Amino acid sequence: MLPGTRTQDNEIGILGGRSWAPLAMIRDPLSWRAALYLLVSMGIGLAWFIILIVGVSLSLSLLIIWVGVPLAALLMLAWRGGAMLERGLMLAAFGVRIRSPYRPMPQGMNVFAKWRRMIADPATWKDLVYLGLLFPISLAEFVVSVVLWSSTGFLLLMPLLVLINGSVQADIGNSSFAVTNPVAGLPFTLAGAVLLMITLYVTRAMGMMHSSLARVLLGPSESQLETLQLRARADHLQASRARGVDAAESERRRIERDLHDGAQQQLLAVAMDIGRARAKLDTDPEAARALIEQAHAGTREVIGELRNLARGIYPAILTDRGLDPALSSLAARAPVPVEVSVDLSDRPPAAVESIAYFIVAESLANIAKYARATRASVTVHRDQYWVVVEIADNGVGGASAQPGGGLSGLADRAATIDGLLTVNSPPGGPTVIRADLPCTW
Repeated sequence: MLPGTRTQDNEIGILGGRSWAPLAMIRDPLSWRAALYLLVSMGIGLAWFIILIVGVSLSLSLLIIWVGVPLAALLMLAWRGGAMLERGLMLAAFGVRIRSPYRPMPQGMNVFAKWRRMIADPATWKDLVYLGLLFPISLAEFVVSVVLWSSTGFLLLMPLLVLINGSVQADIGNSSFAVTNPVAGLPFTLAGAVLLMITLYVTRAMGMMHSSLARVLLGPSESQLETLQLRARADHLQASRARGVDAAESERRRIERDLHDGAQQQLLAVAMDIGRARAKLDTDPEAARALIEQAHAGTREVIGELRNLARGIYPAILTDRGLDPALSSLAARAPVPVEVSVDLSDRPPAAVESIAYFIVAESLANIAKYARATRASVTVHRDQYWVVVEIADNGVGGASAQPGGGLSGLADRAATIDGLLTVNSPPGGPTVIRADLPCTW
């Protein structure tokens, strides 16, 4: 993995990453989907076992008269389709996303050339191995699941079964006795609750083992994963650089517009006042003095506007004193109380400081305009190769990064250095804007 990169949770066993607390497992729908898959997968495995045994036998026996060639091709397409279905079932049942491992098919290839490429693809034969192993594995999972779930259901429903049938014959070890009273069945219900927890743990363990086998046989190899990660990173860098160029171009147009509509027009007015004063200097000194005073006031306004414009490009306090004083200055000018916490052992690169500053500035401006918040906080800390900036408020929420909006512009700023901006703003609040900015790129 390259320094400064973070991976998405694509091929990690989500079932194993969930909480293992008993109540959490009961409430988690993924536990029940996994249990359902382990119960029905034996039918899928049996079907593929029969298809493969019959199909492979027929294909090999008919190769001598060439009929087996198209039959083998159809069988290969069938088991690749079955493997694709299993990848979908892994996601639905266990929450495990398995990427497609197949080599890409070039455009313009005929059917025979595609078939040859499929034969040469190791993923095709890994699919066959998985489907061949699916029946014995799913049979064992089915037996364990049926024994555990039937025993659990029998114990949990003991009082109801006694109430319906009048009595239930119970066997414990070598002893056998009849339960004739629903109240006497309550201890069995308690035992069933304990067995339910054990069953859920066993179900989760079997699901993790099954999904691990599926990742190995149905997923890409290590070299393919590295290639996919490098391609994804290259695509992300290309997109982020394009967004950065667009953001820089938009910033350039804004500066030109501000100069043309603001400072340039004011300087023109100052020049006209000075010209009029010079014309009246000999004939009407008082009017000339008034015009000079007006030009002086206009010059001060232009200087203030240019100072604000320069601050918008890159504030001097950020260059001289660093991120903490610059953000404290922003917080002091904010209309709501803002708590600032900056925990950086050393100064990050200038580009990171600049982007962090403008993200905070724009976020505080949005809080003042739209959030109706009474307090806000700004937190900056280092996380290995990353500088993490978080801006939170207790406002009304509902913020989102719309194309062309302010938050989208902040995301574009972060993307210029391969950073990531996330917005968590449910209706009713609170709003948390987080920027992860890499210090190495």
